[in-house]
Amino acid sequence: MISRDELWDHLQKALQLKASDSAWAAGLSSLRLVDYSNGTVTIAAPNQIQLLRVQQRYLTLLTEEVATIVGAQTAVSLVVDSSSTPVAPSAPVEDVVVAPVEDVTVQAGGDRPMRLNKAMTFESFIEGPSNRLARAAAIATAERPGQAYNPLVMYGNSGLGKTHLLHAIGNYIQENYPQRKVLYVSTETFLNDFIRAIQTRTQVSLHERYREIDVLLIDDIQFMEERGDTFAEEIFHTYNALHSEGKQIVLTSDRSPKELSGLKERFRSRLLQGLVTEIDQPDLETRIAILMAKAEREGIDLPGPVAEWIAQRVRDNIRELEGAVTMLRAFAALRQEPISVELAKAHLTNLGSERIVLKPETIIDTVATYFGLSADDIRGSKRLRPLVHARHIAMFLIRDLLTNYSYPMIARIFDNRNHTTVISGVDKIANQLATDHELLSQIGDLKRKLQGE
Repeated sequence: MISRDELWDHLQKALQLKASDSAWAAGLSSLRLVDYSNGTVTIAAPNQIQLLRVQQRYLTLLTEEVATIVGAQTAVSLVVDSSSTPVAPSAPVEDVVVAPVEDVTVQAGGDRPMRLNKAMTFESFIEGPSNRLARAAAIATAERPGQAYNPLVMYGNSGLGKTHLLHAIGNYIQENYPQRKVLYVSTETFLNDFIRAIQTRTQVSLHERYREIDVLLIDDIQFMEERGDTFAEEIFHTYNALHSEGKQIVLTSDRSPKELSGLKERFRSRLLQGLVTEIDQPDLETRIAILMAKAEREGIDLPGPVAEWIAQRVRDNIRELEGAVTMLRAFAALRQEPISVELAKAHLTNLGSERIVLKPETIIDTVATYFGLSADDIRGSKRLRPLVHARHIAMFLIRDLLTNYSYPMIARIFDNRNHTTVISGVDKIANQLATDHELLSQIGDLKRKLQGE
């Protein structure tokens, strides 16, 4: 029988692999196993907020992992225990924890902002044919901010290194030009700051804070599409104010600005005046180099044949590549045997399977097909019980699988509902998952379909 410590070690690694590093650092690392007996695994969260977060996003994962390790008859129970103490994260933070704008600008000689990940540098970025131009452009931009390429737009699918280069630019500038004020911000954070300023009537202060930045790094500008005229005006004038003063602007997107039809034409034309460069999926040699670099960085003994076996199966996502190594290390430690091709084949069975590109429409269509309903009815306002149930599940899955989508964004997808309706629907599903095994099975089935498993 597996020991309590071994079980918790495996569950922590699975949870850390599934969650973003910012979510892990922000509180998931403070979870602890308080009991494992009588067919129940009891996990404690330090407060009610963390407990709800785990219920909403990770209970299905934990239940499935427990079933894999100790059997399907074992239940997972969540409790609040304020004596739970945070544990230092075991991996570098890759995603960004959003803070108010006034806390991010850096005075001369000041400390590096928390949202810039020190591990994401040009030196730690593995270069290959697929990203060589983007890396060279990023280095040139960092060396001569406001002069080389302004704006610089890097685009490509998720997990190929856009955010890494964005952080690398910020890190380089702060190390070599400490007097420059650098701001890394997601599109969603920019929008939230803008909404907050309107609500508190502090637009002038917002303008001043953003426009005194020397280097503005914005991630995922595809979420600026269809945001309304007022927001479009704000981002346009902010861009113009910075650019006209020679301030550096760097943006990332999942598509070329030419394809972002939801942006205002005059803003798109400004973006196309600079350098637009694509990051494509890495070739085999680059993928192997990425795996070996991660193994060396984390002290993992990864044989070359294993790295090649993984690289042959994961072609288009660096995060999945690195996650495979993390999972393989966990399996090796759990079974107390060295990493080998045989171990990889036995435990990384779904590695590199074809995956659907997840969008809200994909999730809604999949849920509709699963329950024999129409996608329009799920998005609509009919209140029949089967429709409401499927609608809530679709809301829950969008919130769970598409972490960039806020409640108001999801509400707009569902017939422009009030976002509190979405919160209620998501919470209802999350709370029922702890006791409703049929619902848990439905969510598991849908996730497997959506993730191509």
